Order: sequence, then structure tokens, then C-alpha cells
Amino acid sequence: MTDVLYRRGAGRGVLQRTGTVTAAAVSFLLLACQIGAEQTQCHVPWKHSWEYPFQVVSWEHTFQVVPVVTRLVHPWAVAFLPGGDMLVTERPGRLLRVGADGRVRPISGLPPIVAVENGGLLDLVLDPGFADNRLLYFSYTERSRLPWWRGGGDGYRTAVARAELAGDRLVSMRRIFVMDSFSRDTQRFGSRLAFLPDGDLVVTVGDRGQRRRAQDPSDHAGSVLRIRSDGSPSPRTAALAIPGAAPEVFTFGHRNPQGLAVHPASGAIWIHEHGPRGGDEINILRGGANYGWPVVTYGRGFAWNNIGVGHEAPGMEPPLLHWTPSIAPSGMAFYTGSKFPRWRDNLFVGALRGRHLRRIVVRDGVVASQEVLLKDCLGRIRDVRQGPDGRLWLLTDERRGALYRIEPVEP
Repeated sequence: MTDVLYRRGAGRGVLQRTGTVTAAAVSFLLLACQIGAEQTQCHVPWKHSWEYPFQVVSWEHTFQVVPVVTRLVHPWAVAFLPGGDMLVTERPGRLLRVGADGRVRPISGLPPIVAVENGGLLDLVLDPGFADNRLLYFSYTERSRLPWWRGGGDGYRTAVARAELAGDRLVSMRRIFVMDSFSRDTQRFGSRLAFLPDGDLVVTVGDRGQRRRAQDPSDHAGSVLRIRSDGSPSPRTAALAIPGAAPEVFTFGHRNPQGLAVHPASGAIWIHEHGPRGGDEINILRGGANYGWPVVTYGRGFAWNNIGVGHEAPGMEPPLLHWTPSIAPSGMAFYTGSKFPRWRDNLFVGALRGRHLRRIVVRDGVVASQEVLLKDCLGRIRDVRQGPDGRLWLLTDERRGALYRIEPVEP
């Protein structure tokens, strides 16, 4: 695994292949990549948002990164509307409509949303029949007062709502799912959403900072849920017959899943989740399975203490891939478009701590290679999506975050 080589060209601060670097220097850098360690760094970092597009030479494609909207405030998710507009969620509690020309308009009609630490307005997906029914779904954090027997004070939980988009406002809004209990903790809410081919909606929920809850399938915390579009439990979860499980629980034993994608060929549910200090994971979900947290993990506690019994235990699923040290993954998408043919069927993951975009090649159920792209160029990548035209889109989670478009550069 290597980082790619970026170059600054003449004028406008554009990164491109042409420049003043000599052929000998290029040969030396390429040799260093070939013989160096797993994460040999061959890049020039610029740790700020870009005013102008720039080009990147990667293993398979040369591409251009184009800033579309800047000055977003901790954006979390992007969805694509028919006609070319986009919807972007901002964690503090704003929903924005971004035109094809980059103009931004607010969408009104959201429910009360509380932004605390990791919580706020989170993921957003369109109904599979959006062109006809104009329905969309979003996850968010809500607050309530804890009862006196739990000490009083504020409690928080993850919820999912459905609404109809009418121009620049949401109407007929209805909360279709809410976690079964509030918690004072203000971290690890999840949350990602995705529709399956059969119409079920998948919802990821973090352990809410209370790790023991992830091993209790009667608790929504630390679970991946499968519900119908009206919020009722999917019949497929009932068929799993997990002892004592809440009716929506599809899998459990998760820490904080913030990446979710449906495999384009098999329809399998793929997630990634944050580990503690190390131990970030990618998992391919099998209904009814226990994915181990906090009994098994490749990570350690933030005081470098051991967690659980080790890396594996009977009855607990191992990850397809783990990252130690952590990259803090967020957002995930399979590439199926035609703009980048040599990336077809590759998996793309954003990295918050790692501040890069990671391309993962999986062959026959095994990770064959990984490529680190845009290292320290854009910031904390919160979301990655494939647009309807086959280009990739990225969101950076910063106080001055941005929406970027990745497009091919013709030879």
C-alpha cells in the first residue's frame, strides 16, 4: 500500500503530472515506493481546502478534484436528486439543497435536532421510489429528560424520520424509528442508512459509549437494524430467531458503524466501524451474527489497556479487514460507474483521522490491495458517494467543510 505522488503545476495552484520535477527525481521516488514500507509516503501535503481544481496521478487513473461547495459546517451526508441537484446534511442540524451550479438553499421542516459531540443531523437517503413519491429518510439525534429514577438530566438517542420533499421544505414528516432507550453519553450514535433490493431499510446504531450494551441483542445500541420503510420490523429479522433480540435487530456486537454499502452484485450488507485505539473493521453482515464488540477486538483502550479476551472467540464473527492503527473510517461506496473503468467494483472508504480516501480491491472474498488517495489534501473525509453520472463525491467534516467532485482526466 502506497500513497500516490501529487504535483503542483504552473498557475492556479493546480496539481498535475507536468511540472519542474526531473525524470531522475521521479524515478527515485517511484523506486522508493516500490521498496519502502507498507505506508511509504510519496506525496506533497497541503493541509487546507482548495480554491481551484487539482489533478492527482493514482495507480489506475489520473483524476481531478473539483471543489463544488465550500464553507459547509460539519457536513455528514450527500444524496442526489433527479435533475442534478443534491441534498447535504450538516451535523449542527441543517439540510441544504445544492444546485448543479453550486448554489445553496436551506430546506425547512426538520424536527428538533440536538448536536452534541458525535450527534446531530446524520445520514440521508432517498426512497427507491423518490421520483414518484418524493420521500426521503434521515437519521438524527434527539434529546429528552431522563426520569428521576435514572438520575434526571438530559438523555440522547438516535432516531430516523421520513418526510416528503416539496420544493425547499419537508412536509408530512414522521418519525419511523427511535432507539429503545436514552443515554447521557454524547458519543457513538452511528449512523448510516441504506435501502436493500427488497425495500428494507438498514440502520446502523453505535453502542452509545456503553460498550456492554453491544452484546445485548434486546438493546438497539451497538446493532445493525433492518426495518420496513414505515418503520416496522422487517419479517427477515423475525426469521433469524436471535434469542431475546429486539424485533429490528439484524446483527449485534458493533461499536460505532459509520460506513454502510450494499454490494452491487450479491446484495450483501457491508459495514465498517470505528475501533477504540486501533481495530477499525470492515464486516460483511450475516443475519443473526454477533460481531464481537467488546468481547473481541483488534484495538486497545485509550489508556492502552486490553479490551475483552483477544482477537477471536467462539460464536463471534471475524472482520474481513481491520486497521491498526486506526484510520477512523466514515462513509463507504462501491464504485460501479463507467467514468473510472479500472476502479469498477472497488470499495472506497473515507478516513477522518487518516485524512484520506482509501481504495480497496477485494477478490474472491479477500482484500487484494489498498491504495491511499488524497492524503492530507482535503481534511477529514466524512462521506463518499458515487453520483448518478459515475463520478465520485466527497464531503469533508470540518468547521469549514466542503463538497468535492472527483472526475477523470482525459489522456
